[in-house]
Amino acid sequence: MSHLFASGEREGYIMVVEDSKSQAMMLKSLLKKHDYKVRDFEDGLSAFKAAMEEPPILIVSDIVMPGMDGYELCEKVKSTKELKEIPIILLTTLQDSMDIIKGLQAGSDNFITKPFDAKYLLSRINYLLANRELRYQGTSDLVLEIMFNGQKYAINSERKQILDLLLSVYENAIQQNHQLIEAQAELRRSNEHLITMNRDLEAFSYTISHDLRTPLNHISMSAQLLHQHYLDKLDEAGASYVETIHSTTKSMAEMINDLLQFSRTGTINIHPQPIDLSEMCRKVMQWIHQDNPERNIDVKIDDNLQLTGDQSLLMVVVKNLLGNSWKYTSKTDHPAIHVSSFQKDGQTVFSFKDNGAGFDPMRAANLFTPFVRLHSQEDFPGTGVGLATAKRIIERHGGRIWAEGEIGKGATFYFSLGQPK
Repeated sequence: MSHLFASGEREGYIMVVEDSKSQAMMLKSLLKKHDYKVRDFEDGLSAFKAAMEEPPILIVSDIVMPGMDGYELCEKVKSTKELKEIPIILLTTLQDSMDIIKGLQAGSDNFITKPFDAKYLLSRINYLLANRELRYQGTSDLVLEIMFNGQKYAINSERKQILDLLLSVYENAIQQNHQLIEAQAELRRSNEHLITMNRDLEAFSYTISHDLRTPLNHISMSAQLLHQHYLDKLDEAGASYVETIHSTTKSMAEMINDLLQFSRTGTINIHPQPIDLSEMCRKVMQWIHQDNPERNIDVKIDDNLQLTGDQSLLMVVVKNLLGNSWKYTSKTDHPAIHVSSFQKDGQTVFSFKDNGAGFDPMRAANLFTPFVRLHSQEDFPGTGVGLATAKRIIERHGGRIWAEGEIGKGATFYFSLGQPK
């Protein structure tokens, strides 16, 4: 491959100064691939000593390094008679506007931002090497004073050097802007695709729900009719089969309802309003108790628990949390549930505590994963979707939900709310 500089200069080497081994390896690989000789150094001091012994044709240096940084290395090279004509490219994030001023004061020739574009870096190297003989036709002893951010700075770099550096910064900014525009366009396309997929998923959920419910209802009704009118004609095994059909269809119906609810919570619009959580919890407990009135359980719900959110969605959260407490205290001698709140880091945290079966704290991360259950179906039936739905709803309210518990010592679920999304 041919380069845009004299054959004598091609006999030299490019110095890479980079304390990151991975970055240095990437630069070396790129330059060697394009027939450049390369020597790399991990800090500015060792690089400067090597340059004094054997001057490179060009230096590519990181700025942030231990000991002598890139600016210091650049300034030292440019102030040394034997080295001052060596072009220097500084690698930077350009996160601070002062980077340009420091680069000008140090005498840098070009800035390249990280992560760098390989083609752009190579083009700057070729340009600097091809134009070395033109670089120092300005007045070397001219000191240019500039004002920046209310401060005066003295710049003594050559005029063409200053122009090269500023043009490289401008060119790099244009390149970054093009990349940003492309990224925004890609993000917009992805967002439009995601909206379409969400609509399709919602339509799919409704369709599946309807299509599954219809035959399931027929099976359930047939099982009930069989039980009501033909039970006396069935032997013990037949009656057991009918009961299995009935209980299984009931479980499947619950799963369909939970899945549909879970899918809806991701797309339904949120309508925030003030909510009396104490009243909501008492109402939910009344409904739960009606399904199993013979159970005696100590339920304490603190007064004046107030929050702001979507009433219908937060009702789902409360039903799941209190429903869990009711279910997992079913084998406890003196079951108890306590709903309360407290302040933490300026936020109100709501607490749902029970003294039921609890859970293994080592598996707490799985509590809110759909279809993952920490207890067997035989001990505590369920679909494993309720807590995942609660988590999605809380997160859509800009909040978070978490839990603490121990096996046999109960569980406590906490949540706090933020700004609805």
